[in-house]
Amino acid sequence: MNQLGYYVFAASTALMLGGVAISLADIREQYLRWEVHDEERPLPPVVDPGHPGTQDDAGKAPSDAIVLFDGESTDALVKANGEPIGWRITEDGALSTVPRTGNIQSKQSFGDIQLHVEWRTPPSQAQRGGQGRGNSGIFLMGKYEIQVLDNKDNDTYADGMAGSIYGQRPPMVNPGRGINQWQTYDIIWRAPRFDDRGNLVEPAYVTVLHNGVLVQNHTEVLGPSRHKARTQYTAHQAKLPIVFQNHGEEAHYRNIWVRELPPED
Repeated sequence: MNQLGYYVFAASTALMLGGVAISLADIREQYLRWEVHDEERPLPPVVDPGHPGTQDDAGKAPSDAIVLFDGESTDALVKANGEPIGWRITEDGALSTVPRTGNIQSKQSFGDIQLHVEWRTPPSQAQRGGQGRGNSGIFLMGKYEIQVLDNKDNDTYADGMAGSIYGQRPPMVNPGRGINQWQTYDIIWRAPRFDDRGNLVEPAYVTVLHNGVLVQNHTEVLGPSRHKARTQYTAHQAKLPIVFQNHGEEAHYRNIWVRELPPED
């Protein structure tokens, strides 16, 4: 990668000015406009980074993030039909699945994002095994699943483990914690691109850090997640909600936030 390419890549994935995404053309123009190390060049906006959660503290989102769940309000979440969610908030501020209440999703739709989610498998799931131990999932754009499952001393099929792109790509390693331990996902999502005729121009790519460990490295996504079936892309909107799966087993979530990323094209 040449020097211009490096700065284009770095800026296109990091720069935001007042919440307005900078286009690739703008980034190129800025690179060519300013001398190297020009002290007159505008500085990026300041963001309070917040802090990550621990086992005792849910953490705090960055100041420029869109908070989907903070331990109290579920106003940013809804059922697919627009009704209020049927999940419950536990005494320690976790959002818990409830049987037969269905999936929930963000009210807002997203394309390219940085997504932070903290999740745990509660003690009620300890005696379960395989896909039955706290099974849930995070569906980016409502279609592309990053699996949620307790895989600490709990084997299952590789492309269905925690940190997998479900049915497609196993995680590179298994850094999972055990029952009743909070775990983190930090996800960088690059949405697929389609042309005006619905043809795929560029597939989706995803990077996932599980408990701070890289398990998906800008991995190509083959299409929407399917169970025991091959997949292929079908054109869809450029922005769609994030869906949190109610698989029937109990799973807990907290400290869910999103940062929209500037376009790369």
